[in-house]
Amino acid sequence: MNFGKNYYRIILSLLFFVIPCNGQQKKNSKYTITTDFRVMWYNTENLYDTFDDPKTDDNEFLPGSQRHWTMKRYKAKIENIYKVIISNSAQPPFLIGLAEVENNKVLTDLIQNTPLIKFGYHFIHYDSPDLRGIDVALLYRQDLFKPIKNFPIRVNFPFDTKRKTRDILYVKGIANNFDTLHIFVNHWPSRRGGENKSVPYRLYVAKLLKSKTDSVFHSYPESKILIIGDFNDEPDDESILKGLQAVSYKGVVEKLKLYDLSYSWLKNIANSGTSKYKGKWSVIDQIIVSSAFMVKKNKGLKCLPTSAMIDTSQYLLKDDEVYSGKIPFRTYSGYKYIGGFSDHLPIYLDLSAK
Repeated sequence: MNFGKNYYRIILSLLFFVIPCNGQQKKNSKYTITTDFRVMWYNTENLYDTFDDPKTDDNEFLPGSQRHWTMKRYKAKIENIYKVIISNSAQPPFLIGLAEVENNKVLTDLIQNTPLIKFGYHFIHYDSPDLRGIDVALLYRQDLFKPIKNFPIRVNFPFDTKRKTRDILYVKGIANNFDTLHIFVNHWPSRRGGENKSVPYRLYVAKLLKSKTDSVFHSYPESKILIIGDFNDEPDDESILKGLQAVSYKGVVEKLKLYDLSYSWLKNIANSGTSKYKGKWSVIDQIIVSSAFMVKKNKGLKCLPTSAMIDTSQYLLKDDEVYSGKIPFRTYSGYKYIGGFSDHLPIYLDLSAK
């Protein structure tokens, strides 16, 4: 598949020409341009190829479907995701968690058939039991991260054995040739069918994830744990606060704690978040870290409570014609193709190696 390699080379050259390096800050931008280690999370919203998978319900995204999901539209989707990854940073993220990716093919097209090929990205992905065939994945730059171990954590609900959902992806690896990272990539059950009815499902996944992080802490209390994902709940919801026991930073870093760096985003929830539904913004995409990342005296990668951010770049937004304000610029509006990006905004965490 050819995405116009000469065109991409020109665009990439221009991007690196105009983006300042060496830790400088771009003028008129809220984002810090850094050469340190950036982590990205992005729910891509239905990144399907155009081929039928008889094992999953992907009929909605086929050329003959009501959405008319053609090769041209698929290529545009890949190009848009590439644009999001390359934006706002002198170097693209060294770790990228993705949700709603169909299979290895779409990930291969993303890292091999765009200028991302220059950065040596590899990916880790497992097919999950999700009925629609959408999964989570982790992209990583091989020069900055070396995986040691990875596996999917299967979610089986004892109170509803028929329901299927995405796995949690666990990856252990070495970053910056020094830090051992424990990464959990998540896409928890949606609120489809009603928020109250769906709470037990997310609470169960939260407790399952907590049991896994407890095991990591038991082996080594100073472990650096990174949890990223679309949780379909907000930082102050029961699943996060009581199930996962991820809390907001309140001035003191305690050992064996998980800190939700997205908690502060709730203060601006009237104007922005990571997703918007019926006129209301929410913070359902989050970045959570263990306390070891936030202790200043620790060696290796560190972060501040303010190191996480939402990308609110204007090209990712459009006018909300129903509820006013802005809304994420999606690929479809209903069944009408509008050629946007996703119904979620990407989020970042900048880690410092100093």
